[in-house]
Amino acid sequence: MTSDLSIVHLVMQAGLIVKLVMLMLALASVVSWTYIFAKYKEFKTASQVTNTFEKRFWSGIDLNELHRQVSSGRYDKSGVEEIFYIGFQEYKRLKSQQGMEPMHVVEGARRAMQAQYNREMDELDNHLPFLATVGSTSPYVGLFGTVWGIMSSFQALANMKQATLALVAPGISEALVATAMGLLAAIPAVVAYNRFSTNADRLATRYETFMDDFTTVLQRQAHIKLKQAN
Repeated sequence: MTSDLSIVHLVMQAGLIVKLVMLMLALASVVSWTYIFAKYKEFKTASQVTNTFEKRFWSGIDLNELHRQVSSGRYDKSGVEEIFYIGFQEYKRLKSQQGMEPMHVVEGARRAMQAQYNREMDELDNHLPFLATVGSTSPYVGLFGTVWGIMSSFQALANMKQATLALVAPGISEALVATAMGLLAAIPAVVAYNRFSTNADRLATRYETFMDDFTTVLQRQAHIKLKQAN
């Protein structure tokens, strides 16, 4: 009896619809775990890059030297580094143009940083909707397989003169495996989605704070150059 009710046996003996449901859930689980590992590495790298770059930025290093280091390829540009690079690049470009007001230069740099910030956040949010979808729908998909399997089991029993628990149990057990697989696919996806969403919000706050601080630094430089010009 034990071997007859093993997981492998139950999956193999399930009906076609239930097997398709299980296959769908298995594929969703595999893709979810692939995204989970990839996003974990991505968020870990983004956090480390932010910590390292902020230390360099506030170490008193000249902004032109920091821009040169970032643009030289010595450091991989990502996250806050890319925001700084794009912003300072635009600042230098606008500053070199004749007749540009200093505050307009700063505003242009801010807009460039905001655009890059949006791109960085889109990248961090990539694949998170898939995890949310798997987490919210997998239990219902598994439940559908279970209901279908139980319906098929009772329909088969209708043709028998005497129905016993021994005849009903295997069919119901086969169907319940679909619900179990739905939960196994959903739980990691929900946990990962919540964790990554929190990490994305934290990084978004740090990026926005950096943009505010960097804009303040650029405004200070613009005022100094304006005073020197006068």
